Amino acid sequence: MSISERKATLLVVDDVPANLHLMSELLRPHYQLRVAASGDKALQIAWRNPPDLILLDVMMPDMDGYEVCRQLQANPLTQDIPVLFLTAKDQAEDQRHGLELGATDYLSKPFEPTVLLARVRSQLRLKAAADQLRLRNAHLDEEVAQRTRELQAVHDVTILALASLAETRDNETGNHLRRTQNYVRVLAQRLSEQPRFAAQLDAQSIELLYKSAPLHDIGKVGIPDHILLKPGRFEPHEFEVMKHHPRLGYQALVHAEEMLGMPVPFLRIAKEIALCHHEKWDGSGYPQGLSGDEIPLSARLMAIADVYDAVISRRVYKPEMPHEKAVAIIREGRGGHFDPAAVDAFLSLELEFQDIARRYADTDETLHAKAEQLSVSQLHVVADCA
Repeated sequence: MSISERKATLLVVDDVPANLHLMSELLRPHYQLRVAASGDKALQIAWRNPPDLILLDVMMPDMDGYEVCRQLQANPLTQDIPVLFLTAKDQAEDQRHGLELGATDYLSKPFEPTVLLARVRSQLRLKAAADQLRLRNAHLDEEVAQRTRELQAVHDVTILALASLAETRDNETGNHLRRTQNYVRVLAQRLSEQPRFAAQLDAQSIELLYKSAPLHDIGKVGIPDHILLKPGRFEPHEFEVMKHHPRLGYQALVHAEEMLGMPVPFLRIAKEIALCHHEKWDGSGYPQGLSGDEIPLSARLMAIADVYDAVISRRVYKPEMPHEKAVAIIREGRGGHFDPAAVDAFLSLELEFQDIARRYADTDETLHAKAEQLSVSQLHVVADCA
C-alpha cells in the first residue's frame, strides 16, 4: 500500500516538550504520529518500525540532529526515509551541512504552520514517487533475472540435447559426459590457483568450461555408422575417418553460431574443446597438429579428463581398468601427450577424480542398455550394407 493510500506515519524528534506538543497539535489531525525526546530514542523508534517522514530538531543534548541523520543514512532500513530538519540554526553553512548528511529539506524555527504542512506534503509525495520507482525497478530486476535464468536454462538444455544426440550414436554412456565435465571442473579450479592460469580461469570461465565439456565428441554424429559402431580396433583408413570428428563438431558449432548471427560465450569454449581435445602437447595430435600453448587450455584439460575416463571405465567392448593404471598413463604422457601443468594438477587431485568416478559410475543396467542400443544400430548397419 502506497503512502497516498493510507495515513502517513511521521516521527517528530525534539528535546523540548513544548515543541513536541505544538507539533503534535498541528500534525496529528492529518497523520499518524510518533514522538521522541532524544536522538537515541528516535533511532530506536525508526529502526524498529520505520516511519514515512522524520521531522528532526538539530540542537539536542547527547546526540544532536546531525548525528541522528548520519546514523539513519547509514542503516539500510532507514536510509530512504526523508528527513526534514527543524531548527533555529538557519545559517547557510548549517543548512549545507544538514543537506550533505542526507536531509531532504530544512525549515527554520519559528515556522509558519501552513508552510510546515506544505513541506511535509511535498516530501511525502516525493517519497511516494521514489517508493513506486524502487518497486518498479525491483520488479524489472526480477524480470531480468528470470529471463536470464530462462536463457541459461536454454543454453544448458541445448548443450545436453546436443551431447545426448552424440551419445546415442557412440559407445560412451551419459555418465561419461557427467564424469568428464566434473573432472574438467576440478582441474580448472586447481589450475586457477596458479598466477599463470588465474586470468583464464575465473569463476565464470570455469562454469562455461564445465557446461561445454559434454560437447567434446559432438562431431561423432558425422562419422559413418560402420566405422563409429565397429566393436574392434579400427583399420588405418577407418581411423583416418574417425579423426575427422573434431573438425566436424567444430564446424557444426560454428554453423550454429553463424545462424544465430552473434557470438555465444558458451559456444566459444565448446568449439575449442570439440576441435582440439585430441591435440597433444608435443604436436603429434590431430586435427591440426598444434603443440604447447597453441592448444586452448580448455582442450588440454579435456584431454586428461577424456583419457582418464576411457581407461577406468567399463565399455561394452572392454573391462574397466584400475585408477592406478590411468594415473600411470597420464604421468607417462606428461610433456608428450599432456600439458605438464595440467598433469601436475591431476596428480594432486587423484582422490577427487576417484570420488567423481564413483559418484557417476556406470551401472550394469546402463551398460546393458547401451549394449542393446549398439546391437540394434549394428544390425541396421549390416542391413544397409547388404
